[in-house]
Amino acid sequence: MSEDAMAPALLVVSELVTNAVEHALPPVTLQLARPDEGTLHIEVTDSGPASQEGPWTASCGDDEHGRGRTIIAALATAHGCYTPAGTCASTHWAALSTAD
Repeated sequence: MSEDAMAPALLVVSELVTNAVEHALPPVTLQLARPDEGTLHIEVTDSGPASQEGPWTASCGDDEHGRGRTIIAALATAHGCYTPAGTCASTHWAALSTAD
């Protein structure tokens, strides 16, 4: 991947992982895949919703958080969430173009 493609990918990974750490139960897993030469697929799976917010979210004001999904939507070619069958887990995913 070019450096131009890496910066948005790192930001999306950071947002997805941070959301899982702050809003869900551990463990959190990250999967990266290159289904083709021009795409990076990112998935973060957590173990379900937490009963309370994480320490960072709980300690800051409303204007200091809540932009992650907007950032992901702006950078990704597609994104979404699904619940694997028979679990409480959530998988949030995003696909990014890696073409220059």
